[in-house]
Amino acid sequence: MAVQTGLGEPRGPWFISPELDPDGRGWWDAPGGGREPGGRRPGRLLAALAVVALSAVSGAVAGGVVASRDGAPGEAAASAAPVPAELVTAAERTVPGVVSVLAGGTTGSSATGSGFAIDDQQHLITNDHILAKGGGGPVTVELPDGRRFAAEVVGREPRSDLAVLKVPASAGLAPLPLAKPGATRVGEPVLAVGSPLGLAGTVTAGIVSALDRQVRLGNNRHSAVQTDASINPGNSGGPLVNARGEVVGVNTAIATIDGNGSIGIGFAIPIEQVQQTADTIIGKGG
Repeated sequence: MAVQTGLGEPRGPWFISPELDPDGRGWWDAPGGGREPGGRRPGRLLAALAVVALSAVSGAVAGGVVASRDGAPGEAAASAAPVPAELVTAAERTVPGVVSVLAGGTTGSSATGSGFAIDDQQHLITNDHILAKGGGGPVTVELPDGRRFAAEVVGREPRSDLAVLKVPASAGLAPLPLAKPGATRVGEPVLAVGSPLGLAGTVTAGIVSALDRQVRLGNNRHSAVQTDASINPGNSGGPLVNARGEVVGVNTAIATIDGNGSIGIGFAIPIEQVQQTADTIIGKGG
């Protein structure tokens, strides 16, 4: 049985940037105009979008000690920055509503990712590609307290890479509040919450790097929220939340160099798209 740890292939759908060559490849700029002596371009950069979930967060900037010229320890270069209280509160409110999702695994391949509750009827949002990679097998949800429930697939929307699950009322998951449409701003702090590499309840921090970033996932183009919060395989389907604990997007993909994991460029499906798709699926499936 092939188990896809953390939800996705390390190399995934291609992200084509306008700044890259027509073949989808780019290069690091070198002094003197981006070419090495002799007219050769430096080593090429493969910007691959890997389908993912979220990774752990350090809430502070680590301090360091620098050496003086004679080799003796010097003053601290930077002291540990205090964690903003609003981010701590946002994490405390978000983690209890985020689950791990396991699709398939009985007779064939399986995939793992993340999801979160969106209403008091125990409907959960996740990425459709998790279910697709699970081969259409059964879906199991693990709660933060370790309880597991078989999940009903209410509906799927492959084009938007979203799916809605439902667990029994006894799960008692607290729904996460959703940000208002159009309220997300570039530069605002955000947290990514999920189960990267199976590490449930992991929180990472960053900012909103860009809005309406056009990316291509599979055969479809998406307008995404870009973030530098650390996102890794297993984070797919988990929430990207602002400092008020409101979901601004669903973590879905990252750009990687040669498939080597997060480089600080992640993409989330905007909450406006998530809300619209979820309402449509729930309206049809109950």
